[in-house]
Amino acid sequence: MEMRVLGRTGVSVSKLCFGAGMFGYFGNEDAAECARMVDRAIDAGINYFDTSDVYSHGESETLLGKALKGKRDEVVLATKFSLPMTDDLNQRGSSRRWIVREVEASLKRLDTDYIDLYQVHRPDASTDIDETLGALSDLVRAGKVRMLGSSTFPAEQIVEAQWVAQRRGRERFRVEQPPYSIFARRIEADILPTCQRYGMGVVVWSPLSQGWLTGKWRRDAPPNDTNRQNLQPHLYDMSRPDNQRKLDLIEQLDAVASEAGISLMHMAIAFTCAHPAVTSAIIGPRTFDQLEGLLAGAEVELGDDVLDAIDAIVPPGVTVSRDDDGYVAPEIADKTLRRRQAHRELHESARETLQNIEAYRAQKGKD
Repeated sequence: MEMRVLGRTGVSVSKLCFGAGMFGYFGNEDAAECARMVDRAIDAGINYFDTSDVYSHGESETLLGKALKGKRDEVVLATKFSLPMTDDLNQRGSSRRWIVREVEASLKRLDTDYIDLYQVHRPDASTDIDETLGALSDLVRAGKVRMLGSSTFPAEQIVEAQWVAQRRGRERFRVEQPPYSIFARRIEADILPTCQRYGMGVVVWSPLSQGWLTGKWRRDAPPNDTNRQNLQPHLYDMSRPDNQRKLDLIEQLDAVASEAGISLMHMAIAFTCAHPAVTSAIIGPRTFDQLEGLLAGAEVELGDDVLDAIDAIVPPGVTVSRDDDGYVAPEIADKTLRRRQAHRELHESARETLQNIEAYRAQKGKD
């Protein structure tokens, strides 16, 4: 397994990262099989393991921690926080209050004294990035965390975080974890060059585009009752135009892979690892057999002819579906942030509230 330095951290990690997102009720609750997969990954040369508090609501961290018992110091262990853990609005996000609480929960579930890489799972528009970096910096200085990272951050927020860290004397993000695949190439235009400029490592998730690039979904015979399809059916609704386009693209890409003598799945993963900004690609097997299939392509490298053929089918910088972006900014998701009338109504409501307060104060003064 090829080893690569994670940005400018000096830490070497395997070209493939084992993602434990399928550990737990979301995918595989068999602790013995999960442990066997971890052992097999280590035997294959993988030393980088990724999870998150939100994966199966903590079960993934627990199962991974058990599987790494006795091997903890042999691996680089990454986890994430910020996505909702409960309906409580304070049990999510990037506030100091939540960070200092949730890191302890992750440490306990992982059964470890430290986390090698602690990452903000998604941007939090409600929290000042300085608040987040301040809390995370304290964790580094306390020895509970070794490195900090972000995941699925827009390029401008990556830059802002770097500037804030420099100006406020905070620990900075050393790693970004964005979605990247043949079907999701938008990051080639901004995020990947930005990470290169700041010397950040890049660990990409969903190199198989949420399973599409395994080749399981075909125009004439789409699979039924797959784990992903049951959990996230909207991603595989074949009535949607972008999914119809994916079916067409898969046929073209499969032809390129066949000409190169490799599988579509192995070509897709090798594609992400070929970009000079990418340190590692996360594979997320649900079963031992899936892991074996992924490891079989670990040494595949693509020549310029194959990469050029892929570029001709899905041009650089193009993302086929918004499903593959991984993050929708509040300004896009919330229509009130795009409409002047909504802002006017909000200001009028605030003004009315202030007037009521002033009237109440005046009345109290008379009394």
